[in-house]
Parts: sequence; structure tokens; C-alpha cells
Amino acid sequence: MNIVNKLTVRHLKENKRRTLVTIIGVIISVAMVMAVATLGVSFMDLLQRQSIATDGEWHVQYENVDSDQIEAIESDESTKTLILANDVGYAKLDEAKNESKPYLFIKEYNEQGFKNFPIEISEGRLPQEDNEIVLSEEVAGNAKVKHGIGDQLTLNVGERQMEGVERPFSQNDPLQTDVEGASEALENQNTRTYTIVGTIKRPTWEPAWAPGYTAISYVDQSLMNSKDSVDAVVVLDKVKRSLYEHAETLAKQNNIENVTFNDELLRYYGVTDNDNLLTTMLLLTGIIMSVIIIGSVALIYNAFAISVSERSRHLGMLASVGATKRQKQTSVFFEGAIIGLISIPIGILAGFAGIAATFMFINSFIEGALGGTEKLQVVVTPLSILVACGISIITIFISSYMPARKASKVSAIDAIRQTQDIKLSGKTVKTSKLIRKLFGIEAEIGLKNLKRNKRRYQVTVFSLVISIILFLSVSYFTSNLEKSLELSQQNINFDIQVWGSGADEGDLEPYTRLKNVTKSSIVKELNVNTYVARDAIPEALEKNVQQDESILKDGKYPYYTVIHGLDEQSFQDYAKKVGVDAEKLKGSDNPTGIVIENISYMDQETGQFKETKSIKTQSGESIDLYKMNYETEEETLMNKVEVSALTDEVPMGVNTAGIGGIDVIVSKETMNQLIDKDVQEDVQAYLYMNSSDPMETQEAIEDEKGTNLNVYNVVQSRQRDKQMILFMSVFTYGFISLISLISIANIFNTISTSISLRKREFAMLKSVGMTPKGFNKMMNYESIFYGMKAILYGIPISIAIMFLMYLSFRSTFVYGFTLPWMSLLFVIIAIFIIVGSAMFYSIKKLEKNNIVDTLKQENV
Repeated sequence: MNIVNKLTVRHLKENKRRTLVTIIGVIISVAMVMAVATLGVSFMDLLQRQSIATDGEWHVQYENVDSDQIEAIESDESTKTLILANDVGYAKLDEAKNESKPYLFIKEYNEQGFKNFPIEISEGRLPQEDNEIVLSEEVAGNAKVKHGIGDQLTLNVGERQMEGVERPFSQNDPLQTDVEGASEALENQNTRTYTIVGTIKRPTWEPAWAPGYTAISYVDQSLMNSKDSVDAVVVLDKVKRSLYEHAETLAKQNNIENVTFNDELLRYYGVTDNDNLLTTMLLLTGIIMSVIIIGSVALIYNAFAISVSERSRHLGMLASVGATKRQKQTSVFFEGAIIGLISIPIGILAGFAGIAATFMFINSFIEGALGGTEKLQVVVTPLSILVACGISIITIFISSYMPARKASKVSAIDAIRQTQDIKLSGKTVKTSKLIRKLFGIEAEIGLKNLKRNKRRYQVTVFSLVISIILFLSVSYFTSNLEKSLELSQQNINFDIQVWGSGADEGDLEPYTRLKNVTKSSIVKELNVNTYVARDAIPEALEKNVQQDESILKDGKYPYYTVIHGLDEQSFQDYAKKVGVDAEKLKGSDNPTGIVIENISYMDQETGQFKETKSIKTQSGESIDLYKMNYETEEETLMNKVEVSALTDEVPMGVNTAGIGGIDVIVSKETMNQLIDKDVQEDVQAYLYMNSSDPMETQEAIEDEKGTNLNVYNVVQSRQRDKQMILFMSVFTYGFISLISLISIANIFNTISTSISLRKREFAMLKSVGMTPKGFNKMMNYESIFYGMKAILYGIPISIAIMFLMYLSFRSTFVYGFTLPWMSLLFVIIAIFIIVGSAMFYSIKKLEKNNIVDTLKQENV
């Protein structure tokens, strides 16, 4: 080690506080980049594993392929694993006690399929030959049909079909019965004999309303003849954007008609065939990573730039004893290398440890929640480590190079005296007389102090601005992620739906008292028509009118209207949530209702999820209701309903209308006012329930219900929606908390370092008679000046970044741009609290210092 480097190491040791603060700044920065990258990768890994645990691991499915086509798929370079699957069909389950589930649904897999799909054996073993089968344990538990391992099972297997419906029904279609009582039947049957070799737990992919209990057999590729066809399900070697085009090309080359993709799982790999969604993802990733990288760079740069004065003096001393420009630059780079070698490994480990601790805490809450089987795991990729290291190395180099280049051009005397940093003139430190009159001499001195050393002041303000931008940008980003999720999800707010042809409130009410039912609502629905003035329709419908004005009838746009009549208790609760007096709505002579104002829908042309107003109206206006006579095709005015309130709140069980529709929520009493004998038969009653044990509640209803009632258990869909919202909330609040802590650390680091470097300045002020009260007053005003300047720059820049994010989201999700006022208010208050706390903490540390000793002190 040469003499200059030895002196650099000695200088770092002598200035322990500054060196430590710089190291801490770099550690925080590296930890931030590492933690954010790890958080994103780990979150996507969780979603991937949860999707695989629920629906199996597969990427592409080629439907109805023969043995030659299977060989072509298997030999394709992109195929990693080939799974054979086949939906054999449905067979009547004799003596089944559950009338809503009268079938066995038989599905075949090869050996690889048993590994890649979530099939859990509860007794016996999996099939090994095509004449062996395993049954869901629900066959015995729910259907009450007992079969033992080793029993022979002869089944007539066919397709579920119904007159007037072209396609056969699948497991996603509940048992079909039309209004006249006619039901579906099994067609194209053939006889198969199986030996039962085991039982399995109910598969996660079997919908609760499915009419068939799952039974799984074995498909042997070696026994397939040229006429046999199955589905080839592929796990790809590498998941990349080109997989869609490659799969379509492969299908075309081999005359395969249908190709489907596991869109949910592929989305979690960051791959989608939706160009709008891909654009949104890329733009948002670019913006948020830019914000994070700029924050990281600023944090490291602040750690170096705040102490430029001290290093300049040190370099000036080296120059005075003969050090060349090159040696001075080498000295600074060497200092940066030492700090980097210490800080970067610690920062990476700190980021890793911080995320690991966070996940341990979070997993204790989400373990087993809402049917989720997977936990958050820390996933570290080589890329995230390289990015964290690369950003830190480049930033340290820039932070070292700029002061080194500057110091190399300054004379030794000027560097030692530091005249290049503080150049005083009357104009430089001039302040307004108004400041002194309003706030006193302390405020004027505080402002002069800031102007006297502009560089240090600017670095501190820059640090505060970056913290504001980081917090507001990330907060807006994550809140819009949640908003986008809400638009794209089904938003199911009930577990079980019960309805039936001709069923009324009296038929449904007894089920609300079943065991495990935690909440219930009976809703009567009536579909009628209305006509809306052109100036009251949303923009999406106005475009339709501009293309074809014949849509209008007497200058009004035709709408469909759904009247939802809630039972007594449900309406009371709903009105209270909306903030209106339920009694006034029920007691009116004129029918009144609450209109759901905002709706979301998917634009079929653009593929965008959009949010819009259902109708531009206000309280006090009326909506005319027209009933249609389908025999004469004539419409007559049935009644009118007055709009008492507009809301975004949706009652339990209500699925909002699409574009061109209105939902009106009324009381049971108002519903009876609106219904006349001509529309009585068009009213449909529904029961919606939440249950602590939805499956048990479904069984209880099925045991008691009449043949005209249907049960629709959506707990699996609802759990998946809630699971996604839970995971997104974890990601959102974890992300915001991480950025908030880093921002606070950044502010404390910058301000406390700045105060430490001003010890001699403060000692000088005290030596000429400034009292402790006056000193504290001066520092308070400095805090205010810092905060005001930071807010003045930080908030407009943050709003600009938010708008860029909003434009990125608009590629897929369309809704109005709104400022996060609560976040803005929080930031304004937080900045002053944090700056004040940092100042208070730093000043308290200086109170015990002796004035004379501090004035003599050179090092910090």
C-alpha cells in the first residue's frame, strides 16, 4: 500500500463518525435495492406456487391430439415435460343422495400428470393401468355411496347434453334444469369397467357447484391407437413471451385445432399475450424501478456529498506536501473502494435479512388463511444481487469522482481553508427584512446559515425531496395495483347462492337459520327497461350514438334496469352503510331507491378494464320504468322510481350491471309497490349467504331443499379473489413500509451528518452570546425552511410521476386520475415531524460539548 493510501485509511479512522455515517448510508441504499428486488421476485414466486398448488403446473394445452401429434409435441425443443390428460365424461352415480350431484366425472392422466396436478391420495394408491380408478372421498362422504378398494365398477360414460344447447356441459356448469322442469341427459354413452384402487381428497380444481364427483383413471400412451385422442399438456423448458406464437405455430404445423394457455400462472411469470397488459407491466416496472434506483443513488451520493468539505481539506493537505492530481483522485477512489467493500456485502445481507424477518412475521398471519397453502419464501436471484452491487459501485464511483475532480483543480491553500465551498458576499446571504420582522433574529440567522453553505443545504433538501418522491410514488403505485385488481376480479361477496324457478321469500327464508350461516340476504330482482337522456349517458355510450344515432328513441338511450329489493334487515344495514335514512325511503308515497353510480367493465374492442358512471344523475331525479309485453313487443310505463342517493357500495349478492344498465336498490316495501300482476312472474328471488363452513352449509341445504331449488357454492372463487387481495395487500403495505423506513433513515442520516459537521459553527454562535432558547428557535426555523423547500419541489415532481404511472395503467385499466390527498397530507405532516425529530436528536447530542474544545476540534 503506497503512502497516499495509508494516509487515506488513517484519515478514515480519525474521522470515525463521518466514515461510519457514510458506510451506513451506502448499506441502507444497497439494502433498499436488494430488499425491493427480493420482495418483488419473492411475491411473484408465491403467486406461482399458489397457482401450481391449486390448478397444477402446466403452461400450454393442445386439445384432442392423436399419437402422431403427441410425438411432435414431445419432440419440440420447447417442451420440458409432457402430460397426457383426457376428460372421459360423466357416468350416473347410482343411489347418490345429493340430487345436485348425480354423476361421477372421470378424468385420465398419465404418470406425469399425477405429479404435476394437485392429486392427494387419502387411501390406497393411484391408478397404474387404464382399467383402474380412484374416487373422490366425497362419493362416500357427500353422496353416501360406499365403495371399497378392489370393488369392480361398471359405468355407462357419456356427455351431458340438453335439447337446444349445442355444446356438451362441463364441470363448470351446474346441473341443468329449464323453467318447464326438463333436465339434461347423458348422450353418446359407452360402457367401461374399472377396479377401484384408492380414494383421493376432493381436488382443488373441482368447483363446489360441479354436478360430478371427480374420479381419476390412467391413460397409457403406448396403448393409444390412431383414432384415440387426448389432451397434451406441456410444461415448457423456458417461459418466455414468444411461447404464444411458438405454440400456435406448432399447432398449425401439426393440424391441431385448439390450443389453450395457463394464463393465470403465465401472468405470474411476467408473460402474457395481452399486449395492453404487457405494455402496462413494462411501463410500470420501468417507472417504479427508476424511482427506486434514483432514490438509491441519491442516498449513496448524499452520504458522500454531505462531507465533501472535510475531504477537500484532507486533499488540500496532501497537495500541500506534494501530492499530484492523480494521487489525490486515487486517494478518493481508494476511500470509495474501502467503503464499498465494507458496505455492499453488509447491505446485501441486511436487505436479505430484513425481507426474511418481514416474511416470518407475515407468514404467521397468512398461514392457511383463505385456503392458501403456500407461504412467502425469500427468493434471491443472481440478477438482484448484481443489480444491487452494480448500482452501488457506479454510484460510489460517481460520488467519489466529482469531489476528487473538483478538489484536484483547487489550490492547496483554498482547499485547506475551504473557500471553494463557502464564498460569502452580501448578496449571497441577503435575506428579506420581512423574515426578521415576522420571526425574529433567530429565523434570519438560520436562513443566512442555509444560504452561507448552499451546497450542504441543497444536499439536505435533495434528500428530503427524494424521500417524498419515493413514498408518494410507491404509495400511488401500490394503491393503483389494488384498484386494478378490484376491476379485474369478480368481486364475489357471498359464499352460497340459492334460487329456484317460482321460489319466493317464504321458500328461501328457512335456510337463513341453518347452522354456520354468519350472514344472509334475500334479494328479489326484476329486470325492466328505461330510457336515459343523451346528456346523462357515459362517454362510452356517447361513442355508440355518434356512430349510429338510430340507437336513440325519442332522443333517449335505451337502458336495462335491474331493481333489487332487499329484505328488511339487509336494507337497514345497507342504507346505514350508504348514509341515508332507511325509514324515509320506505315511508315515501313515491317509490325511491339507491342507484349504484360507478361500474367497471371490460371493453371487448380494446381489452381494457374500464370504470365509468352508470348514469349521470343526481338525487331527486326520477327513472321511468317500462315493462315489455313479449307477445305484442310493446312497452308500457310501469312506474317510476326516484333517486334518493348515489353510491359505490354494492349490497351482498348484487352483481352490478354492465355498460348501458342501472342497478337500483330498494326496500322490500318499495319492491312490492313497484310490482304489479303483469310482472309478478318475472320477479326472481335469490338467497345469498356467508358461512363459517360453506361446504357443510351446502350439504345441509341439499338435504332439505325441494327439487325446484338450485345451490351455487362460490366459496372457491371467492377465496381465490380474497387470497389475491390478501397477497396484494401484503405486498402493498410491505412495500410502503420498506420505502417509508428507508426514507426516514435517509432523512435522519443526512440531517444528523449535516449537524455534526456544523459543531464548530454552533459553538461559535454560542460563544458570541446566543442563548439555548434562541439556538433552539433558530434550529426550529431551519427545520421549517428545509421542510417547506422540500415540499415545494417534492410534491409537484411526485404528482408528475403519479400521472405517468396513471397513463401506464390506462393501457389496461381505465379510470379517472385522482390525487391521493390523504397520502399528500401524511407526507406534509411527516416531513416536518421527521425533520424536527432529526434536528432535535442531533442537537441533543451536541448539548454536552464544551464550546472551547469544539472550536479547537478539526475532525468529526
